Amino acid sequence: MSGIRKQAIISSIVIYIGVAVGVLNTYLFVTKGTFSQDQYALTRLFNDIGQNFYIIASLGIIPIVYKFYPYYKDNLPEKEIDLLSRAFVYAAIGFLLVAIGAYFFEPVIVQKFGTKSKLLVDYYLYIIPYFFGYLLFSLLEGYAWALQKTILPHFLKETGMRLYILLLACLYLFEWIDFKRFMQLFSLAYVIMAVVLLIYLVRTGRFKFHFKASRVTKKFKKKMLAMQIFIFGGIVVSTIGQTIDGLMIASIRGLEDAAVYLLALYTSSLMQIPVRSIQAIATGVLVRLWKDKNLAEIKRIYYRSSINLLLIALFIFGNVWLNIADALDVFNVQEAYKAGIPLVFIFGIIRVIDAGTGLNAQVIGSSTYWRFEFLSGVVMLALRIPLVYVFVKEFGIIGSVYGDFISLTVYNFIRFEFLRRKFGFQPFSNKTVIAIVLALVAYAVSFWLFRQFHGFVFLLLRSAVFSGIMIGGIFLFNLTPDALQIMETVKKRLKLNV
Repeated sequence: MSGIRKQAIISSIVIYIGVAVGVLNTYLFVTKGTFSQDQYALTRLFNDIGQNFYIIASLGIIPIVYKFYPYYKDNLPEKEIDLLSRAFVYAAIGFLLVAIGAYFFEPVIVQKFGTKSKLLVDYYLYIIPYFFGYLLFSLLEGYAWALQKTILPHFLKETGMRLYILLLACLYLFEWIDFKRFMQLFSLAYVIMAVVLLIYLVRTGRFKFHFKASRVTKKFKKKMLAMQIFIFGGIVVSTIGQTIDGLMIASIRGLEDAAVYLLALYTSSLMQIPVRSIQAIATGVLVRLWKDKNLAEIKRIYYRSSINLLLIALFIFGNVWLNIADALDVFNVQEAYKAGIPLVFIFGIIRVIDAGTGLNAQVIGSSTYWRFEFLSGVVMLALRIPLVYVFVKEFGIIGSVYGDFISLTVYNFIRFEFLRRKFGFQPFSNKTVIAIVLALVAYAVSFWLFRQFHGFVFLLLRSAVFSGIMIGGIFLFNLTPDALQIMETVKKRLKLNV
């Protein structure tokens, strides 16, 4: 766990710098007198549609890269590994198919979105270079994960991208470019990040193409293809499930309502950043552990990830919910976005549940039972799409969050039960209960002390009290051994510096 913890700490620091930039970007998009709601929603939906297109174009090859790389590394010299070249061939074929399909699919987009989301129709074809960059970057990122080089990919994806968007936003707000030029440059964001990562991997000396089929490929060809098909289906199901809400709201109610929903979704996504960081780092480790049949270590990582991610999610959610209403006024956010406050609360509960169940998706997906991950995703999507559609029609934008809550809770319960029954893995303990009670107490104290006070200073004071109680409680009740180990590491380094 120490290797995972070390990389997670470094990655999290880098990523949270990106979070700060991302918050600034969001502020520039939603504060009064800057971008319109339609324009903000367009940039968010661009990412959602681009993500779906890239997933389809990848043909499921990216997880195969980091799933099977240990087998290639253990059995072949570096220069004979043909896994990367095969992945690029699949990706090239996938891109051409999806790009052609996207072009001919344009009339459907016009029909579905032309009335209430015209701006999306106007810039639809710009998604092609956007998802090309997304595909190339994700393929290179997957290879970097296999090499256990995760820090730069995290920086580029979470920080570099946001710095680039910040630059574009400033150029637009200072009227040095118009919105059309902004979107043109926005569509190239991932292309630029991919080029930077490609240069880094080439300079490591481990980025090599070898097109002749190796003996490892010949041995595992059928198994890799079967897994690729199932993983492809699973990722498509998962990605559509994660992005369908905003698109459905844009189609049914328009980009302005979609903007309110997407800002609430973005706010809650802050809790997912440590989750994504640890997922990326742990994936390669779990693949190796399954290969070595080290169930005890897998179980330990599963448990530790659960309590660590739960504490982080509770910490962030508590700070967000304490201050969300006051912050919208303090930072002069457009009035329409206040309609998203109830959505933030429900999204926060969803993120806490998801974080508290730990790395269940990665544990299953890296094992020989990866087909189950696909099947559970199908169940989730089969629930989510009709629930979101019906609830949005009935309750407006908050209905989409009700649908998310039901489908994702069922999804996590299915994966939890599978690991419990199949392997006896169980991530919860009495410390799980203590963590939740601690967060509730910290919230109650912070809210009661400052319930009648408003303004920037009291945003800081509420957060300081809540954070202090949470951190003190984590050490007092010894909720995670990682906290104590981090403190000891810091103490040692401070002594060395002295």
